[in-house]
Amino acid sequence: MKHIKCECGHVNPEGTVLCEACGKPIEENQYIDGNDKKKLLNMRYEGSARRSTTYNKTVVDKVWNFFSSVKVAVWLIVIALIASGIGTILPLEQYIPMDAISRDPAIFYPETYGLFGKIFYQLGFHNLYSSWWYLILIASIGVSLVICSIDRFVPLYRALKRQKAKRHESFINRQRLYSETESVLNDEIQTVKERLEKNRYRIKEEDNHIVAEKGRFSRWGPYVNHIGLIIILVAALIRTIPFFYMDDYVWIREGELRVVPGTNGEYYIENHEFILDTYSEDDERFKDAIAKQGMIIPSNFQTNATIYKAKDAEVLGAEEDHEKVGDFQISMNKPAKFGGYTLYQQGYQLNEFSKMTFKLYEMNDPEADALGEFTIDLFDPKSEYELDNGFKIEVTEYYPDYSLTENGVTSKTNDSNNPAFIFNLHMPENEDSETSFVGDVIGSAEKLGIDTSVVELKPMGDVIGTFAATVPGSEDNQYKILIDSIQFDRKSGLSVKRDYTLPLFVLGAIIFMIGVIQGMYWQHRRVWIHPKNDGILLAGHTNKNWFGLKKDIEKVIEGTSIKMVEDQKEDE
Repeated sequence: MKHIKCECGHVNPEGTVLCEACGKPIEENQYIDGNDKKKLLNMRYEGSARRSTTYNKTVVDKVWNFFSSVKVAVWLIVIALIASGIGTILPLEQYIPMDAISRDPAIFYPETYGLFGKIFYQLGFHNLYSSWWYLILIASIGVSLVICSIDRFVPLYRALKRQKAKRHESFINRQRLYSETESVLNDEIQTVKERLEKNRYRIKEEDNHIVAEKGRFSRWGPYVNHIGLIIILVAALIRTIPFFYMDDYVWIREGELRVVPGTNGEYYIENHEFILDTYSEDDERFKDAIAKQGMIIPSNFQTNATIYKAKDAEVLGAEEDHEKVGDFQISMNKPAKFGGYTLYQQGYQLNEFSKMTFKLYEMNDPEADALGEFTIDLFDPKSEYELDNGFKIEVTEYYPDYSLTENGVTSKTNDSNNPAFIFNLHMPENEDSETSFVGDVIGSAEKLGIDTSVVELKPMGDVIGTFAATVPGSEDNQYKILIDSIQFDRKSGLSVKRDYTLPLFVLGAIIFMIGVIQGMYWQHRRVWIHPKNDGILLAGHTNKNWFGLKKDIEKVIEGTSIKMVEDQKEDE
């Protein structure tokens, strides 16, 4: 790296605008048209050389220079804002509705939103905040903030730390606020010094040269902002690590004991009771909605539950295998907190299929009595059911939440939201068997535009929307299996969250606001008194609020022969 030696003897690094020792301009661009016509000094970073303007040879230099550009930082932030905005147009993957045609994002977005949904999914917007390109973008903003800060903070700190009272005359007369007084008494200079000290200026003298300074700490405000933003970005990045942030969901029926998801089997929850309170028809606020639309408007829904902790994170079994953490009444805005986890009441389902009772009839005799019945516990189905008259029903396929697609029947979830079965009926003293399908095929078929003429649909009693269908190729069945009754359970939906990054977000926000206040409400003000013959040169500089600095100077020279400074920027 080249060095530049000033006439005062100080050696400055390449790229320096003002001599670090005496402040004399050492760059040709400090003059206009190459002549000696005065031009106001460029006081950014006190004229010190920045690394990005000094080194430009190696790959490291080029990467450093790229990320040290404020324009690059601004564009990265703009791109992140645009991407975040696009990500809010459609629901994210975790917010796909439970009753969607498919909860598989590869199917849901194209089927629901067409071409835009397909592009939305393929570009990763369905899982935006954990997608690799979005995380790289956020990390790039953080890298840019760090490099921008270091590239400017180091030379500024070095220049202010080396600040001297004795400056070159060209440094003084090319400040924005400047005046020259040909004759000044020593007593007047002493009076000005005392008044500056009363105004909380720190005085520094060197060979009768004086510099008065206050509010230097305000210069670090932007860098404090950057520290706060960097902490916030780091918090956003580590949220992708399961240990620091977890957001899951659990459905639990009344009387059920389940492991709390995301706890690795350490905690369990038992749902004792789900309570749903609704507004009365006489309530004036909701009277019209209830009367006209028949809406049920909940005033409160809560889950009365007990949280257990398994010893050594073993599978919960006997009473001695777990210990009680506490009883909770989980409702809206009243979560349960335990072991760093928080359970929020977020949803409920009043009519979840629990048990289904089926009856066996002869196909061609609608008036005949049932030949037998059997009940399937949807949460613990058996593979076979034997009737007293010798018939045996084999459950060959069970779809808890089935969906009819162009490729066949599938189950969207493991929850019994829409159960369907394929039965093999084995008759007594007969090796032949019959195959039947029982489920609601109409809803899914109509959504997909699938032709249902290939199956024979038969309404099953009073159960609305539920049909029996004969499997193609088994039209000669002698028997039919129909639903006789259904038992329902009430199910509570709880959101499980753990967030260790929240303190980092709060810390980053506090530090950021400190930087904002530091930079907005204070100014770095300096006043130089430079002796010349029997008079003085008076100059002032501030990073903002020039009117305030002029008022300070006017106040301290009041009653003396020292001329008031003029704003040389207005003369250019």
